[in-house]
Amino acid sequence: MGKALVVIDVQNDYFPGGKFPLWNTEETLATTVKAVHRAKEKGIPVILIQHIADSSRGIAPFFNGGTPGAELHQAVKEAATDAPVVVKAFADSFHQTCLEEVLARLGVTELLLCGMMTQNCVTHTAISKSAEKYAVTVLTDCCTTVDQMIHLIGLNALSTRVALATAAEAV
Repeated sequence: MGKALVVIDVQNDYFPGGKFPLWNTEETLATTVKAVHRAKEKGIPVILIQHIADSSRGIAPFFNGGTPGAELHQAVKEAATDAPVVVKAFADSFHQTCLEEVLARLGVTELLLCGMMTQNCVTHTAISKSAEKYAVTVLTDCCTTVDQMIHLIGLNALSTRVALATAAEAV
């Protein structure tokens, strides 16, 4: 039984040149890649989460299936070559996905969450009803969103429900 590093929505549309570039993406990416490498060195499984917009609801502004923007960032894919990829269509990475089955197969009891966007998909996954059976820690330096203020507001809101730590502290 142990930890898993869950990397949420580190996808091309959130980077410069994408459909919805976020604040501080390059630094967040670098810290996330380091966390992936540390996790692998320590035998902590890594799980990648990829958001694909639900095409039955019409064309979304970004993350449309089959587009380069919906692809996971190359640096994360290269760092976590053997990681399972869980595809989701909602902010909560557990909702209508196989994430719980993947975690059960790996014997996971503790989630280290990171990714994009802090106040949306990271938060919804961290406080999901399905996450309640895990010890959850959000890696504050491996998350980002539209700007620093919203990132900090999101982390502050999470602080009453889950643990917050840097990647160096948790991985």
